Amino acid sequence: MPGKLKSLDELQRAILRAKARGRKIVFTNGCFDILHRGHLHVLRAAKALGDVLIVAVNSDRSVRQIKGPSRPVIAEAGRTELIAALEMVDYVILFDQADPCHLIATLQPDVLAKGGDYGRETVVGADLIEGRGGKVVVIPYLKGFSTTEIIERVRN
Repeated sequence: MPGKLKSLDELQRAILRAKARGRKIVFTNGCFDILHRGHLHVLRAAKALGDVLIVAVNSDRSVRQIKGPSRPVIAEAGRTELIAALEMVDYVILFDQADPCHLIATLQPDVLAKGGDYGRETVVGADLIEGRGGKVVVIPYLKGFSTTEIIERVRN
């Protein structure tokens, strides 16, 4: 886990080194609030699409912007540490925007992977990836495993 959490500059340098060695870069992103089996499913499948898996994690501010004032349940320091601890994850970057377009445009991964709660037409950054000849993959949703569903079950 040490060294997996990177700044944008550090991550750009790591990607350049990996690409120079012919490695395929996969990018995914999310809030990863209350890490669960569905997240693991998506991250394992994303890693299988290439050699280096970059996971962009929404900051607390951006999670509140997307999910509302009661979220996140787990603060960004804990969420990034949990994601970085996973064996399939090579690099983690925290981002403060509502969407990862800037990161995708800057990092230029070969593959953009998203969980199946998205349709191809709603994957942010898909046009950037495909416009460069990259690939967009929607990983099938693992039914019954979403943070929102887990929070609702706990509330009930």
